[in-house]
Amino acid sequence: MSLFDTRVPAVLLRIDRNPFHHGTLGAVRSLGRAGVEVHVIADSTGSPVSRSRFVRQMHPPPPPGAPAADIAVALRRIAARVARPAVLIPMDDASAVAVSRLRAELAPSYLLPATPGPLAERVADKAELAALCASVDVPHPLTLIPDSPADAAAAAWHLGLPVVAKWSRPWLLPAGGGLRSTVLLRSAQEAGELYRRSAEAGSRLLLQAFLPPEPDGDRFCHGYADRSGTVRGGGTGVKLQSWPRGAGLTAVGRWTPDPVVQTLAQRLTAELGYRGIFDLDFRRGPDGHPHLLDFNPRPGAQFRLFCDTAELDVVRALHLDLTHRPLPDGAPRAGREFVVENYAPLTALRPAPDGREPAWYAADDRGPGVAMWAWWARHVSRRVLERLRGLCAPPGERAGARVVRQGSAPDLTDLSDDEKASSR
Repeated sequence: MSLFDTRVPAVLLRIDRNPFHHGTLGAVRSLGRAGVEVHVIADSTGSPVSRSRFVRQMHPPPPPGAPAADIAVALRRIAARVARPAVLIPMDDASAVAVSRLRAELAPSYLLPATPGPLAERVADKAELAALCASVDVPHPLTLIPDSPADAAAAAWHLGLPVVAKWSRPWLLPAGGGLRSTVLLRSAQEAGELYRRSAEAGSRLLLQAFLPPEPDGDRFCHGYADRSGTVRGGGTGVKLQSWPRGAGLTAVGRWTPDPVVQTLAQRLTAELGYRGIFDLDFRRGPDGHPHLLDFNPRPGAQFRLFCDTAELDVVRALHLDLTHRPLPDGAPRAGREFVVENYAPLTALRPAPDGREPAWYAADDRGPGVAMWAWWARHVSRRVLERLRGLCAPPGERAGARVVRQGSAPDLTDLSDDEKASSR
């Protein structure tokens, strides 16, 4: 007999136009293998996710930047097609914020964790997160929120250059506007100039002390805070490789128990009363302690790393809990690795004594992996040609160097459309 109530389908929501998001594929497979009917609201144009045999149906998403009312209309329309209550799982920050605002309106068509009020929006907002960390004594990089160009320049000098600049709500950044979600500034003048674009960005600019990367210094913690507030179905890991290198998403990660990070995550979620799936990113500071960089109120792209001996992960924990099914007790599989094959192909080919979870390949679901490699071959060929053209161009026309960034997610505004799609 299945542990899952397979009468209750799951609906995955992703507003961000990213057809190559491997976290969405991981959620599709996790629930589909358990016998749960899975619907996906996401861009399906060329998406490997749509090739999965575990997808019941793909549905078009609301447009990026759509108001909450339009998102509610789209979700109600899909609920009518599904024709029974479903577990709704946001897969990006924009979706998580919208769903938290619409929670009362979406019931009873969708089952959702009882996160209080606008908490999901507050933890996703990087300026709010700094204040929340201070209120519960969780280490966080020193953060200042300037209120004028001159104040931004002064804050940069106060924090010490270089300094990290972030927009508090990066999901509001306009597409094609040239604004980066996170950049490393090397002068006070740059800070003042960036502040002048606040209206265009749609959210506040904050300046943050830069924490230099260190070997094994980037840690992450995934979990699910159930109806009682108990954290289940996750673990702590270390980022071994990232894409882009040094400041991007996890290309290779290893399940590495870290009691300090785990305790900080449990304290933070308990003090805030948070309910639902979370993905936290930490970096070791100069004091030797892990500092929280990001709180993502949804599954992280590498959440399948934390699949324990009972085959429980955060997505399965959510479905079981919201359908009032018991969660099985499993043991951590420390040493297990997660690899995104197109970002770390050599690692993907090496033996993994403690086990490995590929992002794309699956013996029981080969379609997405085949589609991804076909796309990746075209992508690499195009990028090589662009690079060759750039080398042959006059010096004044060559592209400048990219900015090194602090954080868990790469900046996407200066990348090609295909790179943007594959990097979130």
